[in-house]
Formats: sequence, structure tokens, C-alpha cells
Amino acid sequence: MSRRPEWWMNVLRIFWPLTELSARMTQWPVVGWILSHASLPVFTGRNFNISYIPINKTIQGIKNILIPDMVLEELIRRSSHRVIIKRCTCRDHHKCKNHPIEDACILLGDGAAEIDPRVARHVSVDEAIAHMKRRVNEGLIPFAGRVRMDDFFWGVRNRGRLLTVCFCCRCCCTVMRSTQYFPKEANDSLVRIQGLSINVDSKKCTGCGTCVEDCFAMAISLIEGKAVHSEEKCKGCGRCVSLCPQHAVSAMVADVDDAVREMISRIESIIDFE
Repeated sequence: MSRRPEWWMNVLRIFWPLTELSARMTQWPVVGWILSHASLPVFTGRNFNISYIPINKTIQGIKNILIPDMVLEELIRRSSHRVIIKRCTCRDHHKCKNHPIEDACILLGDGAAEIDPRVARHVSVDEAIAHMKRRVNEGLIPFAGRVRMDDFFWGVRNRGRLLTVCFCCRCCCTVMRSTQYFPKEANDSLVRIQGLSINVDSKKCTGCGTCVEDCFAMAISLIEGKAVHSEEKCKGCGRCVSLCPQHAVSAMVADVDDAVREMISRIESIIDFE
């Protein structure tokens, strides 16, 4: 069992700004080059690989089934152990006004069994699934995958046996706030789910810029008064679909079953969580 007393959460909250600052520093001359190359091993390859899971009910081809339910419920049911972190460090640091700080991450696998109960609740399968459904229903966007730094944050041995499931808000999520500063190799470790495409109906688009301002991946821009989506930059969170006041943005997954299989297979290849 790791040793992380309750005050450890306050330590993380105080030092959390360094996570965003270090991402910004990668853009600085000289220092940025050194920092990028020093940190890349932690944020690439088997140490960092995540996918956002779009929460929209309007994604074509999935009827009334939410993709997070399909993916996350299977991961939770197959996991050997589950904990819910007691406070979301991102929301705690930013004093989030939109979501409670208790709406925190689920960690899965043998690594989760090592986490100190003073900073996380050890829960059953049903409790974890209920927590996941509440967070998704609140509009938080989940991601799932390998985050090597979580081993350090929660005192887990680095054995590749800890699967992270975060529930992100655009206002506070460190990854969302920092992605635009990531070196390309780290940015590529945010993998869009297979077969997801985002489309903008130029006839409906009024060029209000809502989607442009909110896109953390900077994948949407205004060209001649219309929103234009970049498939190359998009990380597939699906938030733009929910935000568009004109309902001009839509999402489609070519084959949901294939997308779910690919994501779970990719997770299995780098994390032993069962």
C-alpha cells in the first residue's frame, strides 16, 4: 500500500500550476528544447497514451447508446481493482465553479489496489460504474489510457498496471489547457478514437466562433465567416457538437464496435489492468 496522507491532496493542489507551466515552457527558446527532450519519455510511447471519448447522444450510428458507457463499463468490469480519487486536482486548483471537485478520476487495475485509502475510495464494480455514469451525465468528457505520472502522484509502483479514467471539464483540465503547447510526439499520444469524423454544415454555420474559442486542440478555425474543422488536429472529444448553437456541427463514427475494440485493444497492449 502506498503512503499518501490526506494533506498530499493539498500538496498537489499547490504545485499543480507547474504542470501547465512546464507545457508552456516547452515553447521557450533553448530551455524549451531541453525540457521537451527530457520530458518526452514520460509523455510518449507506453508511458502516455490516452483517448477522449465523445459523450454526445447525437453521434450518428450509435442509436441511443453512449460510447463512454460501452467502453468504460467494459474496462471497469474487467478491472482487477478500482478506486475513485477523492478530489480532482485540476478542479481543486482552479476552484472550479462548474463542477464539484469530488467529480474525480477512476483508477483501475492492480496498481489501484496500492493507493492509500486516505486519498481514494476503494470501490466495487457497481460503485465505479455509477460514478462514471454520473460524471458523463454531468457533461464531463472522459478519457482513458496510460498516464505514467499518475504512478508518482498516487504512489504506485511503475509496473504498467494502472489504468486512468479521467472526467474532464474544459475550464480546468490540465491536458486540455496544455495540449496546444505539447511537442508533436506528445500531442500524438492523444489518440482520437478510430473512425470518428466531425463535420460542419456550412449552410447552418453562422460563424459565431463558439466552437473555435472552446476547442482545446485548436482544430476549428473561421475561414470566410464559416467554421472549418481540421481532421489532423482534432482529438475527438465531441464537445463542439454540443456547443454549436445552430447545430451545425455533427459527429459520426464509421463503425462503433470496431472503434471500441481498437481502443480497448490499444489499452490492453500497454496496461495490464485485469
